[in-house]
Amino acid sequence: MKYRSIKGTKDILPSETASWLQVETVIRTVMNDFGYREIRTPIFEQTSLFARSIGELTDIVSKEMYTFIDRSDESLTLRPEGTASTLRAYIQNNLGEQSPLTKVYYLGPMFRQERPQAGRLRQFHQFGAEALGSSSPQLDVETMLLPLEIYKHLGIAECSLKVNSVGCEKCRPRYKELLSNELLKIKEKLSPESQARIKQNPLRVLDSKNEGDQKLAAHLPLMKDHLCEECRQHFSQVQKLLQKVGIKHTIDGRLVRGLDYYTKTAFEIASSHLGSQDALAGGGRYDLLVAELGGKPTPGVGFAAGLERLIMVLDKLGKAKYEHSGPVLFIAALDERSREWAFAQCSELRARGISAELDYLDRSVKAQLREANRLNAKFVVVIGENELQSGSAKLKNMSTGEELAISIDRFSAAF
Repeated sequence: MKYRSIKGTKDILPSETASWLQVETVIRTVMNDFGYREIRTPIFEQTSLFARSIGELTDIVSKEMYTFIDRSDESLTLRPEGTASTLRAYIQNNLGEQSPLTKVYYLGPMFRQERPQAGRLRQFHQFGAEALGSSSPQLDVETMLLPLEIYKHLGIAECSLKVNSVGCEKCRPRYKELLSNELLKIKEKLSPESQARIKQNPLRVLDSKNEGDQKLAAHLPLMKDHLCEECRQHFSQVQKLLQKVGIKHTIDGRLVRGLDYYTKTAFEIASSHLGSQDALAGGGRYDLLVAELGGKPTPGVGFAAGLERLIMVLDKLGKAKYEHSGPVLFIAALDERSREWAFAQCSELRARGISAELDYLDRSVKAQLREANRLNAKFVVVIGENELQSGSAKLKNMSTGEELAISIDRFSAAF
């Protein structure tokens, strides 16, 4: 039987990993610059954690989660997003007791059983950040600046930022009642999915992907026009801070994001290079979620972004890195004694942190030199009986073609 990868999963091949490493290095560098430290959580959690945090009526929980019963008859789920796991770890390990403000980031695989398409897989990769402990609108803006700065470092200049306020527990119930009443007037014209959302989650109708729903929703009242004073002030500060740091943005009253836990700020970053599914990153504030998951009331804000989509944009811009840095040295050996000598020298150089390679297939000199070129080796030396007896060999600089005599006895010391 010839096995194949599961539908919706993808092998990241050696020819592609240079691009992934490039992106991951930039992510870690920028996160460190902003004062965020990495957190690594398990890839599966109790199912109820995601149902409670994300919302049982969301598409993720109701349709897309990979859930299974383990041998202890406990329902477990492969993580579909990173915030719930991060907050569970924050509460369980009392991170809030260690510091009044906790800033962490994550990077790793997530799992959702949705229809595979370009940039959307069933095992996909996200990076994200969470800032816990402060209600400051400055942190809202910081979580927008983080992905924008990462994209800027990678050479992606043209990103659009949309922001909105989805209110809080004080003003949202009144607005949801108003919205539900308006939606009931046009219920029969809405898609079945939006009709089902009217009672439990009417805000999700506003960001329906159905074209008919979008036209009908064009005249519906928006949350941003029905904010309480606290939310209105917070949203005003977010906009002022964005202007202060020179970040172009648009206000989108229909942006509600697909997760139930957001309060106040919600935002999305998109790229025109992705077509209709153009979202690169998204996030917002979730001041009630820590308490909802059993912790002390703690304000929080964060974002998540897809790695596959990011690399797609880099590909289209010609900025993805697909050339691995080659070894410093390739030793081409001509006979058995030379191969033993080459192996010992490579081992010594590697132990000192210097990348070195040799041939393991007993190929001809010409074939070994072709391999050195393929590997993009910086230097090549050919070793045979003559070189070992004379105690000298020629080291060739592969970029300039210059050759330099090198002592066999003091070979490794030359690097």
